[in-house]
Amino acid sequence: MHSGRWDLDCHPPECLSVFAFSPHDKMTLTPFKPELDSLRITAEKRKTRRSGKRWIWTVAAALVIGSMAIAAAAYLNRKTEVEITTAHKPATGPTGVLNASGYITPRQRATIAAKITGRVTGVFFDEGTRVRQGQLLATLDDSDVRRALDAARADRDSSRAAIADYEVQLRNADIELHRAEVLQMSGVQPQQMLDAARMTADSLRAKIALSKQQVVAAEARIHEQEQAVDNCKINAPFAGIAVSKDAQIGEMVSPVSAGGGFTRTGIATLVDLHSNEIEVDVSESYIAKVSSNQAVNAVLDAYPDWVIPAKVRTVIPTADRQKATVKVRISFTQPDYVHLFDPANDPRILPDMGVKVTFLEGNSRSEEKAPAVATIPQAAVRGDNQSKYVFVVKDDRLERRGVTLGAIRGSDVDIVAGVQPDAAVVIKGPDSLRDGQSVQIKK
Repeated sequence: MHSGRWDLDCHPPECLSVFAFSPHDKMTLTPFKPELDSLRITAEKRKTRRSGKRWIWTVAAALVIGSMAIAAAAYLNRKTEVEITTAHKPATGPTGVLNASGYITPRQRATIAAKITGRVTGVFFDEGTRVRQGQLLATLDDSDVRRALDAARADRDSSRAAIADYEVQLRNADIELHRAEVLQMSGVQPQQMLDAARMTADSLRAKIALSKQQVVAAEARIHEQEQAVDNCKINAPFAGIAVSKDAQIGEMVSPVSAGGGFTRTGIATLVDLHSNEIEVDVSESYIAKVSSNQAVNAVLDAYPDWVIPAKVRTVIPTADRQKATVKVRISFTQPDYVHLFDPANDPRILPDMGVKVTFLEGNSRSEEKAPAVATIPQAAVRGDNQSKYVFVVKDDRLERRGVTLGAIRGSDVDIVAGVQPDAAVVIKGPDSLRDGQSVQIKK
């Protein structure tokens, strides 16, 4: 066994060594000399590797530049998409002198309320229900007023019974009076007995007259209570359609606001669709173009293809200083009666619908204009107030043409010069369109 001591031929870290065991259990360190020269990168190898990387980066940059060039060429060669329409011949008839927007408003619209405060016991309609004039809409609790009505009738009957009793007594009093008069004339009875008999008869006549007045008063109270009973029934004041249901069974209603938020002030809202009309605000700068009975074409936003003839009913003789407008009311000359009266169809002209109107020439004074050669949508016209132009598509290229505008017909405008019928004009496209540009028609 070795004594545990190790002999080293060299001392680390001056050299690299490996362990080896001698036959005598001595460990010696044999120096290890690796070939470091084989791991060294020479200048020639460094130059070869650097040139390889440069070639890879050159190829990658060329590919990126080529892709960008191809994309740019494709973008530059891409045609701009536009929407077109065909100019058509102008329509005959009156031309428009002014456009305006407004809403449908019924002249007869009412919120139905009760005349008394009471609890709702029945509701007999729903939203959209057609009602007749006088039709029962709702009922209130009438138990209290019916008891008061019964009491008034009982008072009347009591007064009538008292009259019958007084009349019987009066007949007997008249007999006694006649007897007293005969006896007094014969000298049998004194004058005092005659006066007493006459007083009794007169008193009964007075009581009968009083009872008759009490009957009249009782009749008046009966009529009052009958009216109170009728007030518990809410009827439709006119024929129309219920557009809102404002109370439910069990709620309290009152003609005045009472009880905080727990008391309703209305039962229903009725609208007479036959009284629908158009209300528009016209700028005071153009109100001179509007006059009473002037012809108007109306187009509902809900039905853009339906032109409804109308006329100006009245121009409200006051202006709104806040908006600088004047209110104009327009009546339909041909209302949609088919849809109003046919239960199988729903009405199309509804309150608060948006509508666009065109005031036509006729009663209003307008300037003489040259005849139009074509009509196009107003969306096709570009430019400012000084010059107007349109883009016409011909052989997939744009031609810019100056135009002279004529009368406005709803969303269209007459062209006096610059465009002929059947020309393809651009109605939608980017603002960067230019003359001669190649375009693609959007389908």
